[in-house]
Amino acid sequence: MSTYYIIMTCMAVMAVIVFIALFFFKAGYGYLSASNWGPKINNRTAWIIMEAPAFIFLLYYTVRFALSGVDTGNSKAVLYIMAGFYLLHYFQRSFIFPLLLKGKSKMPIAVMLMGMTFNTFNAYIIGEWLYSPTLNAGMYQTDWLWSPQFIIGTIIFIAGMAINMHSDNVIRHLRKPGDTKHYIPRKGFYKYVTSANYFGEFTEWVGFAILTWSPAGLLFAIWTFANLGPRAKSLTEKYEAEFGEEYKRLNKKHIIPFIW
Repeated sequence: MSTYYIIMTCMAVMAVIVFIALFFFKAGYGYLSASNWGPKINNRTAWIIMEAPAFIFLLYYTVRFALSGVDTGNSKAVLYIMAGFYLLHYFQRSFIFPLLLKGKSKMPIAVMLMGMTFNTFNAYIIGEWLYSPTLNAGMYQTDWLWSPQFIIGTIIFIAGMAINMHSDNVIRHLRKPGDTKHYIPRKGFYKYVTSANYFGEFTEWVGFAILTWSPAGLLFAIWTFANLGPRAKSLTEKYEAEFGEEYKRLNKKHIIPFIW
């Protein structure tokens, strides 16, 4: 088995471990902020440091491939378009989203470092899959852009990104300047789930898995749910503890509308 698939297998096993562990250890940032995760740093700074490796490393892979002149048997345009979806998300997540954050909350350094580690390995998995001359066996010819997988996956990815960004915007505008109270988000997909922003992000990577039709994309989607699913459940419990019957009567699911 190649090093690439060994790393993928290890990441798949870790996704299962993380999924189970997060039902017992709550990620200590945002609304679930806790003091038992050790030292913390400014939230904006932490988000940039945590997310930027995903953008930087895939951009590096893309530029290196463009300059190498290596023929992988694929359409370079198709590869760049698929990489572009990933880079678009992480440019927004690394360099725009953190600057829009309000308040003075902090993130544990431990959480930031774990996020950095995952993003680095994930960029490797995606970059190697797209630009390796051997892994994808020349499956991405120009006609891939007209395949059902690419069209459906692209629609799902764009819809997910729109839901994610709209949901983040809803959260940012729950409070007026100087207000520190907590409020129940109710707009958009928050009508149906506690964590509409997580639902949007998970939807994005399901779309990416479909449009690339790849084990790399599938692993990323699985990891996304493994990380965000338990956290969404914890957020539901936190809202129910704080708002009681007012929240329970809304009958929201955790992350996937009408399902869970």
